[in-house]
Amino acid sequence: MAKVHIPTPLRGFTRNQGEVQAQGATVGEVLSDLEKRFPGIGPRLLDGKGALRRYVNVFHNDEDIRGLQDLETPVKDSDRLTLIAAMAGG
Repeated sequence: MAKVHIPTPLRGFTRNQGEVQAQGATVGEVLSDLEKRFPGIGPRLLDGKGALRRYVNVFHNDEDIRGLQDLETPVKDSDRLTLIAAMAGG
């Protein structure tokens, strides 16, 4: 299973765990598995069409998945995903 770093604003869904494990052959499958394990986190990451929300960034071993294969980026058990919720303000 891949390791997934959970940002502080989303840790309420993961019982305050900063890192969890999830399985899947692609980033999209890993995010779907996160929703199964931690109900409610999925809609914070994906929109109603199943696409990554604009304000959420996912890094696969330190590379933004948007520069790779997006949600179809392959994932191995030894990989690390980092979720980052973008902040805005003025």
